[in-house]
Amino acid sequence: MSPNSLLLPELREMLAKNDVAEMQQFCSALHPASTADFMVGLTPTEIWSILRNIEPKTRADIFSYFDEDLQVQIFESAPRDEIADFIAYLPSDDRVDILDEVEPEIVDEILPMVSQEDQLDIQNLSAYPEDSCGAEMSTDYVRLREDMTFREALDEIRRQSETLETLNYLYVLDSEGKLVGLISAKELLLQIGKPDSQLKDHLTRDIISVGAEEDREVAAKLVQKYDFTAIPVVDHDNKMLGIITHDDVLDAVVEEMAEDAHLSAAVSPLEESYMETGLWTLARNRFTWLAILLFGAISTAFILNLFESVNAKILWLATFLPMIVSTGGNSGGQSATLVITALATGQITLQDWYRILRREVLMGILLGLGMGLCGLINAVIIMWPKLVAHEITLSRLSVVPATVFLVVFSSNMTGALLPLLFKKFGWDPALMSNPFVAGISDTLGTLIYMVLALVFLIGF
Repeated sequence: MSPNSLLLPELREMLAKNDVAEMQQFCSALHPASTADFMVGLTPTEIWSILRNIEPKTRADIFSYFDEDLQVQIFESAPRDEIADFIAYLPSDDRVDILDEVEPEIVDEILPMVSQEDQLDIQNLSAYPEDSCGAEMSTDYVRLREDMTFREALDEIRRQSETLETLNYLYVLDSEGKLVGLISAKELLLQIGKPDSQLKDHLTRDIISVGAEEDREVAAKLVQKYDFTAIPVVDHDNKMLGIITHDDVLDAVVEEMAEDAHLSAAVSPLEESYMETGLWTLARNRFTWLAILLFGAISTAFILNLFESVNAKILWLATFLPMIVSTGGNSGGQSATLVITALATGQITLQDWYRILRREVLMGILLGLGMGLCGLINAVIIMWPKLVAHEITLSRLSVVPATVFLVVFSSNMTGALLPLLFKKFGWDPALMSNPFVAGISDTLGTLIYMVLALVFLIGF
């Protein structure tokens, strides 16, 4: 039994007695994340019965540590008017994400009770494309004017602080809402002894920002590169729209990693967690790609059937086919993984295609020679009795290492260049997953093996 479950009877007893003072003490005694952990196991209704009795800021902090499914259940089960009031205290990006998952008819009941300002904010954020910077941003940030003094700035920060997501950066806008500079919280504290100094004399004006329509990966790379805790989001006229904080970037990166991991295994990305995804949905997601790969493998069967006469005359050829195609698949999978990872982390771009091609040509030759030698050794070991009996010659057996060399070389090039091609057409490079690379390598390997056998062992 987990420590969390040991506390559940006490929490339910607290609810039964409607002991508001005890609820408030429980919610304020620990870090909000720990409080949320201890409440997991209660029903959504029970959780809300506790949260409704504490001050809104603490309520929002605790609520943020529940997983999204539980947040949605609370939204759907709690009184609509109470949820409408609560929405004002949630980070703007979080409430949009939750409302996107709540049943539409319930959202229609809640939104009319939300303030006009919050309704407009929700509507604006919901309009941005999924995975864009606009969809990830929060509109809760400090807005200051450059003609303010530090004393005025502090007063303004106190006024805005109730709904702010971060105070690390304070953004300075002109009368049209355009971003003209920022000042860090550290700089603000350093100037606290000069309350009448103006912000404009201490601003950082060379600001790195992202466009609202840009992919969220752009923001993630900039936050990583410059070690930002937040990055501003602007429109085409440089008007400030919001910020993307480092925790939002981390959530986006984790989501992208999970999506790429699914694609790399030829599984359609899951909308919900593994355990919460229905068996039928999971089977459908897996079956679709498995069927595509199966039908793709018909080309290999077609090639073997086309060269049936070659296999009939030289029976030992089939012995080495699994080794050859698996070696090609492994080599192509390695190249694809390296290039996809380098693309995802910003180590390479499409403009580097020629350098990548040159490196992979050399790498293909080196790996091909090494694996060809290993293939020769394996072939000699397996066919040693036939070699001793003079049923086969070493020269004829050399078709195996020659094929391994060509298959490794071609698979290496395929695995490296196809992700770049996918990126060029705007597709996710992760779609060029290991199973797909392996399928292509199987076809190439089988074709090369049969052609070499036909030319060198049988002749036209």
